[in-house]
Amino acid sequence: MKSKNVDVKIPESELEAEDRGPEEEHPRESDSNILDLSSDYPRDKHISIQRHLADLEKLADLREDERKPCPLCPEEKFKACYSHKLHRHLQNLHWKVSVEFEGYRMCICHLSCRPVKPNLVGDQTLSKMGAHYHCIICSATIARRTDMIGHINRHVNKGETESRFITVRAPKSSYEVVKESATDVQVLPNHYTPQKTDSYFNPKMKLNRQLIFCALAVLAGERKPIECLDAFGATGIMGLQWAKHLRSSVKVTINDCNENSVTMIKENCHLNKMKVKLNIKEEDNGETVGNGEENSDTIEVTKMDANVVMHLRSFDFIHLDPFGTSVNYLDSAFRNVRNLGIVSLTSTDISSLYAKAQHVALRHYGCNIVRTEYYKELAARAVIAAVTRAAARCNKGIEVLLAVALEHFVLVVVRVLRGPTPADDSAKKVRYLIHCQWCEERVFQKEGNMVEENPYQQLPCDCHGSMPGKTAVLLGPLWSGPLFNTGFLRRMLLEAVQYGLDEAQPLLKTLVCEAECTAPKHFSTHSPGDENKQEECGVYIRTPNTSAESYLVHGKRKSEEVLRSAAKRQRAEHSAEHPPFYYNIHRHSIKGMNMPKLNKFLNYLSEAGYRVSRTHFDPMGVRTNAPLAQFKTVLMKYSTPTYVGAQAEGPVHLPGEIQVGEDVPAAAVIKVEEAKVAEDKSGVAAAVFTESYPTHCAAE
Repeated sequence: MKSKNVDVKIPESELEAEDRGPEEEHPRESDSNILDLSSDYPRDKHISIQRHLADLEKLADLREDERKPCPLCPEEKFKACYSHKLHRHLQNLHWKVSVEFEGYRMCICHLSCRPVKPNLVGDQTLSKMGAHYHCIICSATIARRTDMIGHINRHVNKGETESRFITVRAPKSSYEVVKESATDVQVLPNHYTPQKTDSYFNPKMKLNRQLIFCALAVLAGERKPIECLDAFGATGIMGLQWAKHLRSSVKVTINDCNENSVTMIKENCHLNKMKVKLNIKEEDNGETVGNGEENSDTIEVTKMDANVVMHLRSFDFIHLDPFGTSVNYLDSAFRNVRNLGIVSLTSTDISSLYAKAQHVALRHYGCNIVRTEYYKELAARAVIAAVTRAAARCNKGIEVLLAVALEHFVLVVVRVLRGPTPADDSAKKVRYLIHCQWCEERVFQKEGNMVEENPYQQLPCDCHGSMPGKTAVLLGPLWSGPLFNTGFLRRMLLEAVQYGLDEAQPLLKTLVCEAECTAPKHFSTHSPGDENKQEECGVYIRTPNTSAESYLVHGKRKSEEVLRSAAKRQRAEHSAEHPPFYYNIHRHSIKGMNMPKLNKFLNYLSEAGYRVSRTHFDPMGVRTNAPLAQFKTVLMKYSTPTYVGAQAEGPVHLPGEIQVGEDVPAAAVIKVEEAKVAEDKSGVAAAVFTESYPTHCAAE
């Protein structure tokens, strides 16, 4: 009994020392596997880890007493008993709740291996023992069975299948080969969970990868070759697509700080018949696979921190796609990026950007945001504001080429303009936004440093005068400039058609309409005549056209003058930027009324003289320069009552024949809505409307 008490108190030292005696007496009994391990596990395992139930019973058989104690329970919890009762105890309380891994069972252990919190009663500390499991790989003690299963799965996903934290590669039989855009990559089975595997590959981000590829293809058409960097390679799928389709136009560098990811990137390069150029710090000799003998099929793979590799080298195209926010890498990205280069970043911290965790957005982006009807565009402008400040610290300005905010990510693509003057111009476009919390009206704060006496006067609505208390909130700082470049988007669409990127084409068409603030129309995949020259932040982009070639006949100087004058005309034509933000038609619908179809409503607003388009941020959103009062007026005019007995079709004629183009006060619109709701089933509401509607707006 003394030996049993010692075993209970010190299970890891005394038990192993005591078990060596019987092991020497029966050295030929290999079936017991009491303390022997296979070659896969070169260390002594805990007694709770066995292959068979009989092995646990043999641990108790080592005692010569007639009553046999439980080897995994202390005497205070389970006293010594006969073999049939011990068998039932081991089977029901230890073996049935065990965790299996490669033929071994990790049974639950009640010994004092795991420290427990002492009870309030001083002498009863041993009355409550902590039940736990012992990990066969890292010797950790886990309390719950579900947590133990997840702990083992994390070891497997990381390739850790041996003891003492020996990290090994997972067997190739467990790999999965995923194909996307004619590019094959090997991924681990749990590749879609970034916190549980090194080779993170998200199939839902296919659209994001296609948009970035189109942006790089457009830049490759301007100048070649260009040096591009995928700072967070993971599986290397993005860099492989760049090198495989753009060939000699790009020099691809794929970076990752994880050793397993770098190894997988090299294997994926070999899988796609690409040569791998190792890092300078590694071996200097490259490996050639297949027939990739040209320099265009060479991909450089580096194992560094993303900030380090961007500080050491200069690139023309940089893409940042970390797990979460990318603000920690913006200073390094803009430090060495070349002039007129492109920086694209994907932010997946949508909980903070979409105003679900406002304190995190304030901490990461220095921006105060709330949940509004245009929260996705608010998130995109918050990211661009952080990008603008980071570029300005490096004396660089930006021009936003593309800003997309979808369900899983926020993608921003900007062109870099070197110099203090572009930096100052970009910094001036970062302003605060005044948002009315009652009617959702919004307006950017005016430029200047002077404090206004009544900032509510900048809002078009009069909610502050009609509502008690403070009605508006100050959001930002946000980017107040345009979110799209029409010429760049059109060339991205041409590249998407050329390379057969079907998922990106509908979105790019929507973005072109949104950038021009026009209704959806038919797109031509060929280069039209008016697109022979596009100006983007001072960069002249030419496409092959006969009219452009005719300008070059009269000499270099005259051709430059003609092109410069054409650029001025085009700048004047496209000077009107798209209006900021959008309205949700469902958010401003009238109670008791059926609103018109969205496309018809766009035509109604266009006929009223306003610029209007749909937006990719919201499927029911309308981007327009019409004030909210006019927006509600047109919506109310073309809505039909829902109750039976009223007029079936056609617009609702406002009393007094109010013109849509006139400026109607917001309070009058609200009262008109109340009058429409108060209209009875007979359809007669003249008395209610006459009392509520202002006399200066009514004709009778």
